[in-house]
Amino acid sequence: MAGDDVAQMLAAVGPRLRVVRERRGVTLTEVSRATGISASTLSRIETGRRKPTLEVVLQLAQDFAVSLDELAGTAPAPAAEPRSTARHSFGDDKAVLPLTRYVGGLHAHKHVLPAVEGPPGRPRQVSHEGYEWLCVLYGRLWLALGDQDLVLVARDVAEFDTLIPHGVANAGSDGPVEYLIMFGPQGERLRPRTTSPATGRRGPGDRKAAE
Repeated sequence: MAGDDVAQMLAAVGPRLRVVRERRGVTLTEVSRATGISASTLSRIETGRRKPTLEVVLQLAQDFAVSLDELAGTAPAPAAEPRSTARHSFGDDKAVLPLTRYVGGLHAHKHVLPAVEGPPGRPRQVSHEGYEWLCVLYGRLWLALGDQDLVLVARDVAEFDTLIPHGVANAGSDGPVEYLIMFGPQGERLRPRTTSPATGRRGPGDRKAAE
């Protein structure tokens, strides 16, 4: 394997570790206590500001009970499901596809949350350094942002400082929800370079959850 391939693989480990940790509902402090790795080091690894060593990757894989293939992104991809309006079983865990494989700067990911059985509970919120831009591609996404509860649908966009407590969940029971995330670990934001006249359409902040 070429050196560039190894560097790209290590750069993608951090975001996957963050997904696994949040999926298990544990904090950086709790992982730090269990592994002896400082919370600040774990945070830098998750946000791409530090490449993890093999020793750290092995330790975290053991603590999270996941395979190295899953963290490295070399596990075989599941067969694609045909999309329809009927309910399908998409498993218990969300799928994450890293779209950038470098250390530092903006990171992009595609997330797929499986369908839920019955009304979902309010998403568990986390907060950390950085800035996030989110765009829904398909389905209905529940965004709990501080004291706000927003339901976003396809083409809705939200952006926020990730120091604000935030969490997401599938707001619908009829299928999965797919969305894109761009995350700036140092607070980087997108810079619009074009202007367009006001359309009068509602923004995602106007979509209040009905639940």
